[in-house]
Amino acid sequence: MKRQKVRKLVLLISLLLFPITIYYFSPYLIIQGALESVISGSFIVFGLMLILSVFLGRSFCSYVCPAGALQEASFSFNDKPSKIGKRRYIKYVIWGIWILSVAFCFWRSGGIKKVDPLYMTEYGISIAEPGAYILYYGIIGLILLPSLICGKRAFCHYFCWMAPFMVIGTKIRDQLHLPGLHIEADSNQCISCNKCSKSCPMSLDVAKMVKKEECQDSECILCGVCVDTCPKNVLKYKIKSK
Repeated sequence: MKRQKVRKLVLLISLLLFPITIYYFSPYLIIQGALESVISGSFIVFGLMLILSVFLGRSFCSYVCPAGALQEASFSFNDKPSKIGKRRYIKYVIWGIWILSVAFCFWRSGGIKKVDPLYMTEYGISIAEPGAYILYYGIIGLILLPSLICGKRAFCHYFCWMAPFMVIGTKIRDQLHLPGLHIEADSNQCISCNKCSKSCPMSLDVAKMVKKEECQDSECILCGVCVDTCPKNVLKYKIKSK
């Protein structure tokens, strides 16, 4: 469980830094930058997410993302599993419309003319004025509300605009048969205690995946909670190609 303590510590630090970093996760600033022919900091961050996910999957969501930290903090108020199903596709619709909007804005402004990682920040700091906290707390509410109403990490499942980048990255890895971080299972050792499924912060039926020895799912964030919860060490982290 030491790994989970480290993971939660990193998430806590990420959350404390959120007022500084929030603009680097902003989908709106990418559109605003595109209208001015500028590659913004969030554009660069999302590009790095795509590249790193080829090798690390969605582990950013579980180890670094401040929005993930917020939602896991809300488990004290609502720790029921989220209903995933077709609702997971909402985020892809949002992402698709947003990507088309970004492309259109760059086309309208005449293409890329400048790269500015600190675009719209004050010396790299996102929230530098008291009035900006109104927007900040509005975004906090936007992230927390789905989880408080629908269950664990519901915002990740339904609305997150960053998740599709990492899902695409893992799909590219699998298509190219590149090595990357996975979770593997040995079903022969499983005692069907279901602790893995009950502990999963993404509400996945891990026990069912273990039985099939197929632990890949686009909603899996590779947090390792199932690995650390399993009493028989059925689940393990592995780096391999598909």
